[in-house]
Amino acid sequence: MDGSNCFDPLTVVGLTGTLTSSDNVSLTSASLDEQVTTFSGSITDTDFTGTYVISGGCAGGDKGTVTGTKIPQITGTLNGTFTTSGKNTFDLVAQVTQGGGSAEGSFGITGTVTFATPCFSSGTILSGTFPSASFIIGVSVALAIQTNNGTIAFRGTTDPGTGEISGYYTVVGGTCDDTGTTVLVGSSTWDY
Repeated sequence: MDGSNCFDPLTVVGLTGTLTSSDNVSLTSASLDEQVTTFSGSITDTDFTGTYVISGGCAGGDKGTVTGTKIPQITGTLNGTFTTSGKNTFDLVAQVTQGGGSAEGSFGITGTVTFATPCFSSGTILSGTFPSASFIIGVSVALAIQTNNGTIAFRGTTDPGTGEISGYYTVVGGTCDDTGTTVLVGSSTWDY
């Protein structure tokens, strides 16, 4: 949960529930700091729309609407442009594969990368699960790219409508340590 002082955004909370008809679902969270969240709504092929109510704890009594979107799988070719803090740019092409889901709902990402810059020639995307290495969880994407000249740590957000992933990167452990922004775009339509 982002945007609340009552929840740590790095804490994974399990949900249990029932499918009450062909498209209606009711989900209840495990207790977190004495807070239990109940979600009710309907599911289509790509979306969840409904309401939530929080009982107990810091956020007790909070309620409202909730929406969710099925996140496309990241598999195939990603083309990207990195913009350094000095406003220089360099490009990458990555061949990526998304693995199966973990208990907390993250999906590991692996792959290989080639760069168009004198700083790096190639790299390997190190697979992981939330909160370390390379994974997707919801719309959040993390990549840890081990290069021949340091490690690139990228954190970004997907746009399910366009397939674009935008965010920030940091390079450490090499001669080209820097920070900046990144935009990654798939060369083919993501699968649903």
